[in-house]
Amino acid sequence: MQWESRATVKVTCHDRVFEISVRGEVDYEENDLLQAAWAEVEEAALPVTVVDLSQVTFADSGLLNALLDSRRRHRAAGRELILLGPFHPTVQRLFTLTGTLEHFTVTDSRARAMRADET
Repeated sequence: MQWESRATVKVTCHDRVFEISVRGEVDYEENDLLQAAWAEVEEAALPVTVVDLSQVTFADSGLLNALLDSRRRHRAAGRELILLGPFHPTVQRLFTLTGTLEHFTVTDSRARAMRADET
């Protein structure tokens, strides 16, 4: 059996910001990629985590649950979680249908997101 992921997850640790860049179609099959990224976020425990979703073309409840869980953990630790867009229409629809977008800090500016710890 051959298996190929429809998504990629890249993690980058900056000075005070941890960045997760997600691309492609994200569903339950990519859960292990996301879990590895979240583990690195928790280990680094930087003041800000930026999750770039601008290249995600599909997302299901697995990604949404991971984001909500990470938001809860960030808040409890006094850290900030920022979602970077703009979002693909299918991702925007996921947030709209679930009414969850209002629970996140969202920006379409990577520069602004990366400077979040300076404010």
